[in-house]
Amino acid sequence: MPEPSPSPKRRGRRLLRFGAACVVLSAVAGYVVVQYVTGGADDPGCRVVSGTADGTAYEFTPEQAVNAATIAAVGTDRDMPERAVAIALATAIQESGLRNLAHGDRDSLGLFQQRPSQGWGTVKQVTDPAYAADIFYEHLAKVPDYTELPLTVAAQRVQRSGYPEAYAKHESDAVLLAAALTGTSAATLTCDGRVATATSTGPAAVRAALVRDFGRDALEEDSQAKDAEKTSASADDDVPAAETNGRTVTLPVSRETTAAGRSVRERGWQLAHWAVANASALHIERVSYAGREWTAGNTDSQWRAAGSSSTEAAGASGSGGGTGSVRIVTGQ
Repeated sequence: MPEPSPSPKRRGRRLLRFGAACVVLSAVAGYVVVQYVTGGADDPGCRVVSGTADGTAYEFTPEQAVNAATIAAVGTDRDMPERAVAIALATAIQESGLRNLAHGDRDSLGLFQQRPSQGWGTVKQVTDPAYAADIFYEHLAKVPDYTELPLTVAAQRVQRSGYPEAYAKHESDAVLLAAALTGTSAATLTCDGRVATATSTGPAAVRAALVRDFGRDALEEDSQAKDAEKTSASADDDVPAAETNGRTVTLPVSRETTAAGRSVRERGWQLAHWAVANASALHIERVSYAGREWTAGNTDSQWRAAGSSSTEAAGASGSGGGTGSVRIVTGQ
């Protein structure tokens, strides 16, 4: 005997439940798509603006800021030009939304979605942002005249993507980021500095992160500081010590990066912007350079004129007020 048909009332309840489920699924799917396309920047926290005051800006999350700063640091440490950094940043924005992904198409992983099976490195290596950036630059440097090529063409010759034109749409954002994170554009990158969960903070964590991204040169002291250090034992036998006093790390900026044609001032702003980009992860409360100061927690997170004690002469001697040094104050 055939099953009796459900009553109109029961059918109505089923349709209602089905409709509600569809609405929930649609909302979840929409959220996932937005997060993927935007890189999850629903609560940006960081912002970079044009140094030419033309109103252009790019907003991104503290996680994305840390990764972008690493990409730029590794590039300049390899003496790559600003154009190379812009190419790398546009590629990472497209491939991962500047997130260190533990998944991807087939075995693609990390910021650049590099595939261990294709010789990019081990799983551990390609999910290390500094390594991933370094090997990207290694391949980019082999592309003939890459600085003269359209950005999307240069990126594609490294990535061999199935969507070769995809990188072009991120060029303007990448150029803004590259200008700030290589120091060409001064006082243009800010973050709100909300503290994220971190395994380690304080001066030691700042020093370790600097070595991770820039290499040991970032902590080398100028000749006067080195002479002074000869009279006292270093606090860290493994890493050359920048000047550290309580919660403050002072980075001397005294040499030009001649191979990439960058000035001392550009190096200083790169280090200052790097510190701001890492503020949430490393619990950095204040950064000073060239008479300007950024403070975590300000409502507008702007670079402001430093106090009267932060003079150019003082900066040259290590206070962080002038172009002679960058001062980073941590929360602990």
